[in-house]
Amino acid sequence: MNMTKVKREVEKAVAKASFDLRADVTKLLKASLRSESKKQAKQALGWILENARIARNQQIAICQDTGLPIVFIEAGVNVKVSASLIEAIKLAVASGYRKNYLRPSVVDPLLRGKSSYQGMIYHLDFSSKQKGLKITIFPKGFGSENKSALRMLNPTATIKQVEDFIVESVKAAGPESCPPFVVGVGIGGTSDTALLLAKEALLEKVDKPNQEKSLNGLERRLLKRINALGIGPMGLGGKCTALAVKIKKAPTHIAGLPIGVNISCHALRSAVVRLKEEG
Repeated sequence: MNMTKVKREVEKAVAKASFDLRADVTKLLKASLRSESKKQAKQALGWILENARIARNQQIAICQDTGLPIVFIEAGVNVKVSASLIEAIKLAVASGYRKNYLRPSVVDPLLRGKSSYQGMIYHLDFSSKQKGLKITIFPKGFGSENKSALRMLNPTATIKQVEDFIVESVKAAGPESCPPFVVGVGIGGTSDTALLLAKEALLEKVDKPNQEKSLNGLERRLLKRINALGIGPMGLGGKCTALAVKIKKAPTHIAGLPIGVNISCHALRSAVVRLKEEG
């Protein structure tokens, strides 16, 4: 893998994720603006879209919270993954933040101290379905990250109990997490798996239905219940508390039912780099 190319493309993706609101998110925001009838809520959605337009045109951050950089690395069967590749990605993310004047927000969790660009969190996976390397840059703001929730339900829990916990988690987030939200949900695995799945769900196309019929139905029911909370854009009330609910699941133990919830504010940001192995 050409490390110079990795650095260049990752730096570009850092900028794109920070400056260009995803097209699928923009599509749902525009649809919500058209359907909203409450004046203040409609005005808030207009401001959100105008903010995104200015950020894209002027190549400035969509939000002052430029997030903690989370990176998902997916390697195809022909890719050689090494410590030097991971280190190159880490350095490229930090330099991408620095070169684009994005806020350094990473600190020691206990000592705190001066913030820096060092602290990228990455998840590495392998796929036989693709060639090359896929790198997803996912800056996660902490106004919404702070409202993450985990519940280890009994395996006898009903679907309604699952739904109730998810809706309660969104209600607890309230206006502090800059709605309208995209709600990521992970079901299954272990406690850490469920929360990771919830984050991965936010990287799905939010304007597309879930390919699994049962999950698609659950997403639709949850979105209806969440929007009935009436929190609305920026907490001003109205029809749109959430733009979408996205769910991913994994097998779990017979004795458990982990449910993870990870909320994104309206500035759901991510960008993808695809690189081919050379030589």
